[in-house]
Amino acid sequence: MNAPFAPQALKTQESLFAASPVAPSLERRRLQCYLGIMVGDIAAIVAGFTLASWLVSRDLGAGLVHGQLILPIFLTLALYNGSYSIDTLRRTWTSLSRPMIAMTIAVVVAVFVQFLVKPSGGLPRLSFNAGAITGMLLICLSRLQMRHLVRWRCGAAVMNELVIDDGGPKVDFPGAIRVSAAALGLRPDLRDPEALDRFGIVLRNIDRVIVSCPVGRRAEWAMMLKGANVDGEVLDDVVVRLGAQGARVAGKHGLLLVSAGPLGLRERAIKRMFDLAFAGSAILALSPLLIVIALAVKFYDGGSVFFVQRRMGRGNRFFNMYKFRSMTEALCDADGNQSASKNDQRITPVGKFIRKTSIDELPQLFNVLLGDMSLVGPRPHATGSLAGDKLFWEVDLRYWQRHSLKPGLSGLAQVRGYRGATDHESDLVNRLQSDLEYLEGWTIMRDIQIIVLTLRVLVHDRAF
Repeated sequence: MNAPFAPQALKTQESLFAASPVAPSLERRRLQCYLGIMVGDIAAIVAGFTLASWLVSRDLGAGLVHGQLILPIFLTLALYNGSYSIDTLRRTWTSLSRPMIAMTIAVVVAVFVQFLVKPSGGLPRLSFNAGAITGMLLICLSRLQMRHLVRWRCGAAVMNELVIDDGGPKVDFPGAIRVSAAALGLRPDLRDPEALDRFGIVLRNIDRVIVSCPVGRRAEWAMMLKGANVDGEVLDDVVVRLGAQGARVAGKHGLLLVSAGPLGLRERAIKRMFDLAFAGSAILALSPLLIVIALAVKFYDGGSVFFVQRRMGRGNRFFNMYKFRSMTEALCDADGNQSASKNDQRITPVGKFIRKTSIDELPQLFNVLLGDMSLVGPRPHATGSLAGDKLFWEVDLRYWQRHSLKPGLSGLAQVRGYRGATDHESDLVNRLQSDLEYLEGWTIMRDIQIIVLTLRVLVHDRAF
């Protein structure tokens, strides 16, 4: 059993973690490497076709035309076959073989399309074939040179791997960061939001987590990892003996994959760009309304314009969520222990209107710009929220899994009508089921659909 930590000590640790992460972020550096490799591929293809065309027919224009024909087909195939992925950064053979496959298919497609468009003409075989071969050779040379860039920017491991020692077998993974759960005050306590937040802070910038713990604590650690938005594994050497599927063997140790981030890098980039474009445009378009509401809230009782409440966000980490204040300032419930009711005496006349029309939620557009929230995702809850007489996570421990994505202004549960007070446990269960369903099948089109449906339920009878 880990010794309990004093609250002041925990606050000191959290401040230390927030100022100095366990590991520097490698995600941006990997993106720089992908971009560098992609630019190298483009230059190699253009140079290959141009050089071959010049040597064969002294015609630079034809080479440029061939390169422009191949490039969009190659890049499309390369993006989908993993030519720009962690595997290509880590393994030389993968880095060379995947673009070669993409290039070969691109050449075949280009020849086929040209035949369909102009059967009697076609591409000049000698210069086109020479250009394709030269381009492939230059891609290989470029990628071999880029290995130095990858090592310099990302190191040999390319990803941040963290081993948490919680009293299990001693393990040694080259390049991995090792921490002691006891030393950092980490414990798999799903009933303590502070412990989850501390765990999330330690996992910032981490790509993969391996927990080595006794058998009796594996289930608790597995549940902790499911909501952490990270690839999480629990050490289990039985994997080696069983040859289990969905598991990994590293050295002499078996690892069970118990969690994974719901979105890959490309999906997160698309979602983030959509959030920035939509939220930024909405703030500009709604700025007159935001100013009028802010003045109305301020002039009614002279209190603060915004209600700021600590909520649980992605990776089970806390963040400050903004809303227009709708209750009398002295009676605001910072912990969310008491849900608003239909005739709640704490709500001001201005607050009643902005809650009924969901205008009180608009300041969360700034949370979206800050990166704490997304336009669509599971709604963030206060840590003291109750379903009936139980805290949310006491109703269903799967509750923490919903935090593997950024919380949203709206979500699948909201457009299905699961909003307002949670007077019964079933109110929470219905929302949780919708949130988990959203995590399983994300697409940008689904986000757009939820936003459109949200506009239809901005005014609703459960807003009080």
